[in-house]
Amino acid sequence: MLTPTDIYELLEKGEHLTLECKRCESRLPNSLWDTYSAFANSYGGTILLGIEEHRAEKDQSKRYTIHGVTNPDKLITDFWNLLNDPNKVSVNLLKDDNVQVLSIEGKEIIAIHIPRADYMTRPVFLNNNPLKATFRRNYEGDYHCSDADVRMMMRDANPDGNDRMLIEYYTIDDIDIPTLDRYRMLFRIDNPDHVWNNLSNEDFLRQLGGMATDRVTGKEWLTMAGLLMFGKGLPVRERFDNLRMDYIDKTDLIGDQRYSDRLTYDGTWENNLFNFMRTVLPRLTRDLPRPFAMEGMQRVDDTTQHKAVREAMTNAIIHADFVTNGILKVEKLDDAFVFTNPGLLKLPIEQIYAGGESKARNQRMQNMLRMIGYGENIGSGFPLILSAWNEKHWVKPELIEQPELLQVKLKLYIVNFETIGEGVQKGGQTSGQTGSQNTTPKTTQKTSQKTSQKTTQKTTQKTTQKIIDEISKNSLITREELAIICGISADGVKWHLKKLQTQGIIRRVGPDKGGHWEVINPKE
Repeated sequence: MLTPTDIYELLEKGEHLTLECKRCESRLPNSLWDTYSAFANSYGGTILLGIEEHRAEKDQSKRYTIHGVTNPDKLITDFWNLLNDPNKVSVNLLKDDNVQVLSIEGKEIIAIHIPRADYMTRPVFLNNNPLKATFRRNYEGDYHCSDADVRMMMRDANPDGNDRMLIEYYTIDDIDIPTLDRYRMLFRIDNPDHVWNNLSNEDFLRQLGGMATDRVTGKEWLTMAGLLMFGKGLPVRERFDNLRMDYIDKTDLIGDQRYSDRLTYDGTWENNLFNFMRTVLPRLTRDLPRPFAMEGMQRVDDTTQHKAVREAMTNAIIHADFVTNGILKVEKLDDAFVFTNPGLLKLPIEQIYAGGESKARNQRMQNMLRMIGYGENIGSGFPLILSAWNEKHWVKPELIEQPELLQVKLKLYIVNFETIGEGVQKGGQTSGQTGSQNTTPKTTQKTSQKTSQKTTQKTTQKTTQKIIDEISKNSLITREELAIICGISADGVKWHLKKLQTQGIIRRVGPDKGGHWEVINPKE
């Protein structure tokens, strides 16, 4: 339950992704329901009824007017009546203690806490019209979801995942047999006594979930999992012309060189997911350190970091929404690996970091990859990545959701915090080592060092200017909001702000709580 002190602390931060103030004296504002839908479909949040915000006011003491509400009991009754009306709201997410009345400065206000809806419940929409009355939250307020947003949420609500979908008229003839043969060879190595090894290709695909029978027509078609994982390039592009697969190596660039290596469709390979993964992974990990180790008479050079990179690649595939427009992209930088997949997170970020639960969109692909040793047990994959990076004292991996682009990025930095310093999360997991073999796989190469420094410097300058621009637009902006806008961590924002203050570019006026920012010199 909130206290008056909690309300003041919320107001000091101003309206943002998880707070909305509405002037409301005698009746509920219609916009209340837009915000309910937006909070439920985004990150949750709190609505304060009876408080008005003056967004243009820079003086914190004048930014809010507490009007109060005249009849809180009636307003709460009206609220619950509408919330439980299925013609008004698709689902009631609240319990009694989510709504409370507080006395602030002798006036009564109503605080409504709206939790984030789980993926089985989204989209939360209004007026029986999901395509026209579904909202999400961004920094500027509530906005209508596009048809693509809504349909993605509807797909995510399917407990069986996306990739079981039958692809009508696509048959075993659309499978690239050499790709399937390579998979079956790995399957046989990992599962030498498995009964599936003696099956025909058709029966093997059926057991994997790559083919299935339409029980209405009795005809057999490939599933999404079967076509995308093992299909010939042309049928894949015909059916999923919205999807691109791209690998870009931007290490050791010289002059105006844009990349040193790239894999995209060029007609020289069958562009299915299995081929993409098997081609990219060796290129991605070839520069990771491989210490000499023996297991009996056999050398073992598969480190926990190599396993973590495989896990990251596997996650990008099994959590991607391949129906929406987007790109499955892997980037190799001098100081990081970056994985981008279409679709948004089904679970909250903090739950993913904690592990213990996994909700893959593509459950059949997940099983296909696990059967050949790709992907950890359910819910343990992301903690494995965190542990592997902590073992090397590298910067804690960052998982970034980008709702405006309908995509998710995972950044695996192969440097420690002191090296990259600006813009990534320390998370209590870095050491004081710098310039050693634990910072980057190519630290002995001067060219790589210089290129990495240039890449980091450009990223830093871009982020710094973005922070200056956002402060110029909103002097009351918070660190958390800057982190979301800039796509970096709160620790990274703190680092930038301190640097800008030291350089005399910005200054803080007033205390941390209740003060505001001023740009003194907008040019670095």
